[in-house]
Amino acid sequence: MEKNINDIVTVYAEATPNPESMKFVANRMLLPNDSADFRNKELAENSLLAKALFEMNFVQGVFIMNNFVSVTKNAEYEWYDLIPDLRNFFTEWIEDGKEIVNPKTELTEEEETEIERKIKQLLEDHVRPAVEMDGGAIDFKSFKDGIVTVQLKGSCSGCPSSTMTLKSGIENLLKRMVPEVISVEAESV
Repeated sequence: MEKNINDIVTVYAEATPNPESMKFVANRMLLPNDSADFRNKELAENSLLAKALFEMNFVQGVFIMNNFVSVTKNAEYEWYDLIPDLRNFFTEWIEDGKEIVNPKTELTEEEETEIERKIKQLLEDHVRPAVEMDGGAIDFKSFKDGIVTVQLKGSCSGCPSSTMTLKSGIENLLKRMVPEVISVEAESV
């Protein structure tokens, strides 16, 4: 049987600012409107894909969002040895229609203030697209006493340049647009 062009799954690898993380981008949506960050094998129980990746001895972290998976490797391995096998792994996984992440139950969010809504919107509109391009994600955690707490996920977690991005980019944007913001801090995953 001949495959329709729309049935063909493609996956390509894209470097991230974190030299230990590589972003694998598919032409299919894997996890729309959400993200899943697995910093170790024990946290991967909700994802068959992440569990399978952690079976590979070089995998140190897995982040799944939209149409990509960011894999963080052990520093002892080189990407040029790993990329072809990982591309094939992802392509076959998606073609076989295997589960990416188990659906989770919806949590009710606490009532948010106008300042929190404005911070979240700025992060969504101005920060999230750039962070996603680098194979990661940023989540708003809290705003208290002038301090915005965010969580960096995927290739951004542990990236050498994430502190500079956080302070010179995100913090400056939020302080300029929301005078109540004094500083931005990252919560570790």
